[in-house]
Amino acid sequence: MTQTAQSEHWIYAFTRFLFGSLTHVISAVFTLFIAVLARPGSSLFSWHPFLMTLAFSFLMTEAVLLFSPHSSPVRKLPHKTKGRLHWMLQCMCVTCAGLGLGAICYNKYLNDKPHFTSWHGLVGLITVIVVGVQSLAGLPLIYIKLAKGWSLAKLKRYHAVTGLLTYLLGSGSLLLGLWSAWFTGLVNGLAWYFAVFCPSLSALVIMSQVTSAYLARKQMKS
Repeated sequence: MTQTAQSEHWIYAFTRFLFGSLTHVISAVFTLFIAVLARPGSSLFSWHPFLMTLAFSFLMTEAVLLFSPHSSPVRKLPHKTKGRLHWMLQCMCVTCAGLGLGAICYNKYLNDKPHFTSWHGLVGLITVIVVGVQSLAGLPLIYIKLAKGWSLAKLKRYHAVTGLLTYLLGSGSLLLGLWSAWFTGLVNGLAWYFAVFCPSLSALVIMSQVTSAYLARKQMKS
């Protein structure tokens, strides 16, 4: 490897590490920001934004970043162990998302309001269903015996692609929530743009991580 190639590789690795680390911080800060605004426990509705943000901004982001070769907090652990940790975080994500969906549905029922009449509501419902299915679909990758008759390599590829789409759905649901009457009534100006920036950056970093991993495998095979 030439000195120029080594320098380019170092810059690439450092940039990946920097943006990955920033995503860890941003996903936590954004979740804390929403928690402060919602004050979970102050009302039934307050659990909805908090739990959904905890699910899709923090837990799902951390679940994917476990596999980052540059910014994973458990880089030295075996891939199999990372897979189990990933699935556990996804199960926590599904639980929080389900509880968040239940909170808003029951709140609307108590207040005699219609359900799923906005894009935020519809995309949120679809996301909760998809993330549940995606978590179940990941079981054969942990318990290999369930993958009888299937190519493990193909299953991993399908899981990565559908997982990325699921993550983008979750990010889209969060972004649509930032245009809700509740959020815009509490936040405006630079704080609102900061809120939009957080899930947007996380989505770009995760998308880059997944697509880069797939392209790297493709190049190794060619």
